[in-house]
Amino acid sequence: MTPDDRALVDRFLDMMAAEAGSSRHTLAAYRNDLERTAENLGSLGQASADDLSRLGAAWADLSPATVARRSASLRRFFGFLIDDGLRKDDPSPALPRPRLERPLPRILESPEVERMFVAAEERAASDQPTAVRNLALLELLYGSGLRATELVSLPRGAVRPGQPFLMVRGKGSKERLVPISSRAEGAVARWLELVPGDTLWLFPSGKSHLSRVRLFQIVRAMAADAGIAPERVSPHVLRHAFATHLLSGGADLRVLQSLLGHADIATTQIYTHVDSARLVELVNSRHPLATRSR
Repeated sequence: MTPDDRALVDRFLDMMAAEAGSSRHTLAAYRNDLERTAENLGSLGQASADDLSRLGAAWADLSPATVARRSASLRRFFGFLIDDGLRKDDPSPALPRPRLERPLPRILESPEVERMFVAAEERAASDQPTAVRNLALLELLYGSGLRATELVSLPRGAVRPGQPFLMVRGKGSKERLVPISSRAEGAVARWLELVPGDTLWLFPSGKSHLSRVRLFQIVRAMAADAGIAPERVSPHVLRHAFATHLLSGGADLRVLQSLLGHADIATTQIYTHVDSARLVELVNSRHPLATRSR
């Protein structure tokens, strides 16, 4: 990457951090995409539409998801250059646009989740601090549908007695309310009795809070305790379970979108695949033609 391109990328990432509230991981992903693309273009900031149209061949061995992500990064980058008056034309329409099929989320059935709770509660009965903490983590993951980052970064006072909602700062620093069940409130209250009084975090670890990687390991260990293949379970799988089981229970899709913090309802609609049987039953029982004799 040329020095001029590197300076432009640095300015772009500064903007994304300050104005869009992008996380450290998101900024690193943008930088990696732009640096890899610069290797194919020569000049990133001065690339023409013809230059971008040739990226399809250069990216032929990449997965459609990677091509889509890199194209999205470049569109955002060129949009920034135009907004800041650093170039007048927008070459991004020439970028490759692979057709993506959104993969169906992995989920757990309700009895499997129940087995995880039974195993976690049995361990927590010993009052061992890590077991009490793990039960609180599980209650919040499945009971509130939190993202891993949202969960591990909760402040110490996030869950308040008698308050049925929790304020969460999600992607793009957007805040939303998520429900807190009485079970989760009880599990967290029990855990708070064991949390050091001088920590800022609900789930502290060292000088900071529990990491996403450690949370992933904890969740897989709890799955193994319940006799479930660990590779089938992750914090995000429990978030998917929260969504699919709510939808199966009759939750409105718009409400679910709000609870999950999805900017686009199209993202939420992916969960409707698990409810196909219920939808067929609904049509057969409620549609005006359902009771009409042939």
